Amino acid sequence: MSEFRLPVRVYIEDTDAGGIVYYVNYLKYMERARSEWLRHHGFTQSDLLEAGIQLVVHRLECRYAKPALLDDALEATAVIHSPGHCRASFRQTVTRNGEPLCEATVHIACLDADHLKPTPWPSAIAAVLNG
Repeated sequence: MSEFRLPVRVYIEDTDAGGIVYYVNYLKYMERARSEWLRHHGFTQSDLLEAGIQLVVHRLECRYAKPALLDDALEATAVIHSPGHCRASFRQTVTRNGEPLCEATVHIACLDADHLKPTPWPSAIAAVLNG
């Protein structure tokens, strides 16, 4: 499956007092990339919630390589790494001019929103994940 790319600009609100992106904001950029990946494939988080589906991060492995700075133009990526029956793994990066600043594998679980228990992917999403 092809890699989805989302441009991101670093704003003052993203940085610490030294003008360096605060570590948790890389995870926010990756979350945005996954949400936009869904939208790109015709799904929204609100539509999923209305259908009784909630997507949650159940595990995350992350490596920080270099800092991003105030006003940097970044790119957050998302690509399906390992689809499953109720879970999927995304390989994600945040880069500056193609240079990796942060890399992660994000494991997502598909839950029944009412009971917060694992549930199979809706067929339309499963088709995209396995496409």
